[in-house]
Amino acid sequence: MTQSTPDSNAEIGKYNTLRIIALAENGAYLDGGELGEILLPKRFMPEECNVGNSMRVFIYVDGAERLVATTEKAYGEVGEFVSLKVVQVNKMGAFLDWGLPKDLLVPYNQQHSDMEVGKYYLVRIYLDQHTDRIAASSKLDKFIDIWPAEYQQGDKVKLIIGGKTDLGFKAIVNDLHWGLLYDNEIFQPLRIGRKIDGYIKQVREDGRLDLILSRGSKNKVNDFSEKLLQHIRDSDGFSPLHDKSDPELIKRVLGVSKKTFKATIGNLMKNGKITIEKGGIRLK
Repeated sequence: MTQSTPDSNAEIGKYNTLRIIALAENGAYLDGGELGEILLPKRFMPEECNVGNSMRVFIYVDGAERLVATTEKAYGEVGEFVSLKVVQVNKMGAFLDWGLPKDLLVPYNQQHSDMEVGKYYLVRIYLDQHTDRIAASSKLDKFIDIWPAEYQQGDKVKLIIGGKTDLGFKAIVNDLHWGLLYDNEIFQPLRIGRKIDGYIKQVREDGRLDLILSRGSKNKVNDFSEKLLQHIRDSDGFSPLHDKSDPELIKRVLGVSKKTFKATIGNLMKNGKITIEKGGIRLK
């Protein structure tokens, strides 16, 4: 139950805060504004449920083509990109598990490639304006802005990992543009659909975006300092990694380049937090 101000009109495929206007044997009826009364089935009702209360619910279309509300958590809303698992394929298309009783349909004409049961796909959830049905599409390019992005080098952005390329990983920037993360600048495991913060490395002359997962120079060192200190603490105060360690070993253990590792060591030594000993680093 929530004390938030109710939304004036409910939106299909999204979370809404709606007011209870009636209680019945089959559930509670909510004020959906222009959508009319929307049933919250009894199995989703909280224990304390009274007329006049407001509730945060998700609105979707059930198997009988009726608008219903639920307090269950959907894995994504209309307008979002999300990675979902295919649980069934039939003559209508592929059906994705998105956390609700009715699976999410990806029609065949919205599939970038034929989907297979058991596999995960990055999709955009959308509302069919003709039928008011919620569906999904893996044809992502049509939801990406074709106009050049107005970003500055160093801008912090929200990324969704979109796919592997020969150079690295494509990523959707702020739900609007494609950008690219280069393999030689990625020091952590990535998977399609992962949501992660990143930064604009540069805006190319053609308007395309090069991305990076951590800030450069001083900020990058500061961001990694606590992780390195925790690594040493977890190793009983002494880590066998040092400035002569293999770069691949450093990347595998700590997820950063050797350059960042060495710069961070220098910064922590200068601040009196570590000492360098033969064969490793000791917490001071």
